[in-house]
Amino acid sequence: MEVSVGPSNLTIHYDDRFLVCDQDSRMSRRRGQGLFVADTRFASGFRLRVEGVAPILLNSAQIRPYSARFEFTNPDLDTASGIVPSGALHLRLDRVIGQGIHEDYDLVNYGAQAVQVVLETSIECDFADLFDVRDGRFPRRGSLQTEWDVGSRSLTTRYRNGSFSRTLTVRVDQAQSAPEFANGGISFRIALEPGASWHTCLLWVPSIDDTIPVFTSRCHNVVGEETLHEQFHTEWSGHAATFLPANTDVAPIVRRSVDDLASLRLREHDDAARIPDGEFDDVYWVPAAGVPWFVTLFGRDALVVSLQTLALSQRLALGTLRALAAFQGEEYDDERDMQPGKIHHELRRGELAALHLIPHTPYYGTHDATPLFVLTAAQAWRWSGDQAALDAVRPHVERALAWIDDDGDIDGDGLQEYRTRSSRGYYNQGWKDSGDAIVTATGELAELPIALCELQGNVVAARRAWADVLERAYGERSAAVRQRGEADRLAELIEARFWWESEGTYYLGLDGRKAPIESVASNPGHLLWAGAVDGGRGAAVASRLLAEDMWTGWGIRTLSDRHPSYAPFSYQLGSVWPHDCSIAAAGFRRYGLDEEAHRVALRDLRGGRPIPGRSATRALRRPPAGAGGIPRAVPGRKRSTSLGRRCGGAAGHDAAGARARRGRADARRSAVAACLATGAACRGSAGRCRPRRSGRGAGYGGRAPCRDRRRQW
Repeated sequence: MEVSVGPSNLTIHYDDRFLVCDQDSRMSRRRGQGLFVADTRFASGFRLRVEGVAPILLNSAQIRPYSARFEFTNPDLDTASGIVPSGALHLRLDRVIGQGIHEDYDLVNYGAQAVQVVLETSIECDFADLFDVRDGRFPRRGSLQTEWDVGSRSLTTRYRNGSFSRTLTVRVDQAQSAPEFANGGISFRIALEPGASWHTCLLWVPSIDDTIPVFTSRCHNVVGEETLHEQFHTEWSGHAATFLPANTDVAPIVRRSVDDLASLRLREHDDAARIPDGEFDDVYWVPAAGVPWFVTLFGRDALVVSLQTLALSQRLALGTLRALAAFQGEEYDDERDMQPGKIHHELRRGELAALHLIPHTPYYGTHDATPLFVLTAAQAWRWSGDQAALDAVRPHVERALAWIDDDGDIDGDGLQEYRTRSSRGYYNQGWKDSGDAIVTATGELAELPIALCELQGNVVAARRAWADVLERAYGERSAAVRQRGEADRLAELIEARFWWESEGTYYLGLDGRKAPIESVASNPGHLLWAGAVDGGRGAAVASRLLAEDMWTGWGIRTLSDRHPSYAPFSYQLGSVWPHDCSIAAAGFRRYGLDEEAHRVALRDLRGGRPIPGRSATRALRRPPAGAGGIPRAVPGRKRSTSLGRRCGGAAGHDAAGARARRGRADARRSAVAACLATGAACRGSAGRCRPRRSGRGAGYGGRAPCRDRRRQW
């Protein structure tokens, strides 16, 4: 059964800028909407009115990833010239995003009488940092001023906080009646005979540090004819491999995925991505992590995308490697969790980063990006054969391997662990990086430092892949033997320390005392993808991941629904992540488990069917089936599931269990609040804290995790 519910927001995007609004074009600062550029919300509010009232929405849609169209008519209007009956007027608004926003307003009078109406648009600016917007906080740290220039017919709003300055100019262009400005709105007095039409453009031009972008656009160009949008798309499509699936259901998903990848290109990193004397021309791309909140360079996300698209094109991988190498850690900076050779986690350019109020300049609090960098370098050469690209990245790979040997293994026991050293760092630094993602069997936070199972697998895969490169590309057999030996020793440790016999899978990880974290989770699927575990145990792991408490019917849960911390609407405590499922499916296939791989891949693909107004999404949080098996509808999601399935939150779970889970969640939140209030570092158990010690390598580092999925200070 399918249940389809339309998205509550409509999003368009280009490069590092995106616009989020309601289906009727409105924006509200309280709903996280607006125009965002380089991690700053330039416009925080938008309202369209005809004679002081909102027009009636007929329809709206995203036309391309970078364009949208809104169709309106009028309610009954009491104007100075008389009553305009409902439905007499047709108003169309087109929006196209590029270096700025091009809006086209077209009004047509389909009534029998001449009309005189006032059309007004109101635009508000707050220049809030993206992190503040996501947290629902709106402090103004600097000065904010707006002025209307009659001569240039432009409205300019400037924000300045010390060296940080941002400006949004809204310019009226090609207006068929003179604009007026009053009470924060730009209005037009319009007279239309029956059958007549009226047009104007509004150009939104954002500038960073007083640098005004070159902004050229055409009216009504929502399909991007003869624009950079289509040029880049054609360029990408020409370089990408063509897939012709026999399954007709899969073909449109593949086409949409290729289109989405094109729209995720971060052009600000083009120069860093370019490879001098490379095998290809200069078309090397860097992908954003996702729209809307992750339109920036994430180490892990960019590398996973690169690895998963090598069969499509190697240009993402080669460009990503170069761009990440430009930010590779050069020294120890504990506040940013930076270490020599480490690959960064997240780069931000908003006010908080510019004023060093957050560590994202960039922030290095991820463990898996560094081994994934090594693995991607090896696999990119294997697929492309580009020796120049390999030679350019090799010094960075060697530095990454040195980090794995040294700082990646905190206590020198041969395992890979993470622990933040920053007062504002992330508590968890695997791919499940929300503050509450890694929990013990009783639902308490695992104690740092944590050795997740998949971190070990990533290093095993990276060392083995790089050993092949050393041997085949450089003829360095002794160095290759050393890397294979290190990989084999770590693989033996995985079997000895992580195998969970009673559950037929691998432990989620080992905590700070090197005690097993006995939580059944999706992470062991990554071990199969890495080819890091004993062949005889692959089938057992697949069976455990597809058991009733882990398999939803549309994907693999991040955490078993039998776990006391299970929460299907959480970020990573039971939600279903498409990339997590795809990695598990690839792991099943690697171990010859074709039926299991097909089962997961088919559901993952069905979950990826295009949704109007949505593209390039980063994660799904899907609900459990309702009582009787009818799936619950969630705005903006389209799903396919089986009847008769009952899982967490449905009638099959008693109310007492739900109350117990809520109680444990409240206890974790209370522990976090206590840590934040006292300045202590959380030890990993509800209510147990200890003072933080200073200095690199001392104590557990940063503050306790909060329940926010990204910010944990």
